[in-house]
Amino acid sequence: MKNITVVKNPDHEKLQELGVNSWPIWTKEVSEFPWSYDSPETCYFLEGDVIVTPQGGEPVQVGKGDLVTFPEGMACSWKVLQPVRKHYKFGH
Repeated sequence: MKNITVVKNPDHEKLQELGVNSWPIWTKEVSEFPWSYDSPETCYFLEGDVIVTPQGGEPVQVGKGDLVTFPEGMACSWKVLQPVRKHYKFGH
């Protein structure tokens, strides 16, 4: 199974190359919920602090300033510790 990939504080050029600022924004209050990915998701956290635990895997903490890719087919649980605001894009 593929892992969650996290790039801490990616440089401005990388974000511009990906077109992050044109992606939609998703927000979520402090909560816990299950989630699964039908396609890969890349997101850039503007705000927040989250622990994502893949089924059968180790928890990964992500938050403000992180560029994160979640693999297709992954089932996980999200524990939102601080409200999230992130740009996101599904697919490759």
